[in-house]
Amino acid sequence: MATIVGVAASAESRAHTLMAAEALRKVASDQGHDISIECREPEETTSPLTPEMIAGADLAILAIDQTIDQAPFAGLPVYQTTTSRAIQDTASVLGEALQKAGLPVEANCDQPKEEAVATSDVTKKRIVAVTSCPTGIAHTFMAADALKKKAAAAGHDIKVETQGSVGAKDQLSAEDIAAADVVIISADTHVDESRFAGKPIYRTSVGAAVKDAAGVIAASFSEAETAAPAAGGAGGKKMQTLEEAKAALKANRSGPYKHLLTGVSYMLPVVVAGGLLIALSFVFGIEAFKEEGTLAAALMTIGGGAAFKLMVPVLAGFMAYSIADRPGLTPGLIGGLLAVNLGAGFLGGILAGFLAGYVALWLRDNIKLPKALEGLMPVLILPLLSTAIVGLLMVYVIGEPVRYINESLTGMLQGMGQTNAVLLGLVLGAMMAFDMGGPVNKAAYAFSVGLLTSDTFAPMAATMAAGMTPPLGLALATFIAKNRFTEEEREAGKAAFVLGLSFITEGAIPYAAKDPLRVIPSIMIGSALTGALSMFFGCGLRAPHGGAFVLAIPHAVSNLAMYILSIVIGTAVTTALLIVLKRPIDEVPAAVPAE
Repeated sequence: MATIVGVAASAESRAHTLMAAEALRKVASDQGHDISIECREPEETTSPLTPEMIAGADLAILAIDQTIDQAPFAGLPVYQTTTSRAIQDTASVLGEALQKAGLPVEANCDQPKEEAVATSDVTKKRIVAVTSCPTGIAHTFMAADALKKKAAAAGHDIKVETQGSVGAKDQLSAEDIAAADVVIISADTHVDESRFAGKPIYRTSVGAAVKDAAGVIAASFSEAETAAPAAGGAGGKKMQTLEEAKAALKANRSGPYKHLLTGVSYMLPVVVAGGLLIALSFVFGIEAFKEEGTLAAALMTIGGGAAFKLMVPVLAGFMAYSIADRPGLTPGLIGGLLAVNLGAGFLGGILAGFLAGYVALWLRDNIKLPKALEGLMPVLILPLLSTAIVGLLMVYVIGEPVRYINESLTGMLQGMGQTNAVLLGLVLGAMMAFDMGGPVNKAAYAFSVGLLTSDTFAPMAATMAAGMTPPLGLALATFIAKNRFTEEEREAGKAAFVLGLSFITEGAIPYAAKDPLRVIPSIMIGSALTGALSMFFGCGLRAPHGGAFVLAIPHAVSNLAMYILSIVIGTAVTTALLIVLKRPIDEVPAAVPAE
């Protein structure tokens, strides 16, 4: 048994200090060692070490993220690591410290060691996961990487399928699913769960996996709900389980907002393709498309005449699909097209999507047919009845009032005074930076995209500019103020710069997750200022995506010089705030050899 003293200290996080100390105390005590840990929190020091404690110790362990005075430990073997490693890999830290001090590892604990090995074999889990976010770009893959990293660190086997904008990658096979102990669905969009029948499923958001993958994995083992078992079982017991599983599935749905985000995720590629083709038609002149037979006219026909007309039907169709699965797709697509034809626009499409989804869901669950006629349900009865109900409601009840609301909103925005326009830009900008690609960000983006069909281009300009400044400001800060970022963060700044130019706000997430209290206010202020300036200068954007690369397309952006100036000012303000708010850091090596 060894007598150990230690210090846990993190200037940035009180939680890290306390967690590192508690982890070391628990593991050392379980192995039979006598340990005392001093916690140096930002405001105070608790459980301070006395000279007598240090003098009687065999070893000192320093779990620190800052420089401390090590003079009191002179003559004592010292092992140094970070608070994060002390939390995540405590047993290894303790073993290495004892070994470097020349002390027996896990002295007098041979039997518990054997038990620990056996327990490790038992607790090792096989995990399969699916990640999916509305845009299918950054959050999807960041969540997957975080889950893989934390599962591997905990000794579990994991395979993650990413359902991104280019389709599913690393698809889960039937064998992968059959061998899995738990399924993690980390998604803000609809994910088909039918293939996971009978498996424990834990549902969460992509944001939760990005920020706390270890917590998501731990929660999945205790909180997963068993999905409906595969068809074919018989008997009252299995029928009861099926009903319970259906109830659990309904209870875990995250509601209308998730269905809206699913529709947006399928709509975005259509919008981006159409918008960029429209912007390309302006290369030949702002009104060149009016001349029939020209390339500009063809590009406008593809982008505006086809892609933009599909935008609302795709939104409505996949919203309904998220609610009712395949039965919702047909009435949703048709309801969305009716919204376009009736002039109800984006708002009408949203209402059509919800209406189609819930009508189809109700019909599917309540229409009972003899087994001989069940084959007619998916191909005849459900699409016919749901489409008729949704279509008639759109034509006779919903279409006209929503068209009036849509036209009134468009007129109000187009006639908005400068003060109100600046306020709108301020709000949209702050929303874009608030959760960096999350639900609030997507709400601002979807609002701006919807106005493009009404020839209202200013909100789209403010939204894209505000979405670019967070990663650009952070990238610039890592270059100017190197002493406020770790080497890893400075290296990531290069990628953040490219992501910012590409209008991928998610490039700011790693920095915000590590230091939210300083980073998020800084980027929100910078983005809000950018959005407000864009609206103040009367900038407009005809393409819904593309970042800095769309600026090279003639006539795609109105008042281009002032638009670029808005982005530059917002980036500079973000950088300045980060430099002021973030403190200089001292990087601590993972371990120091024992003296």
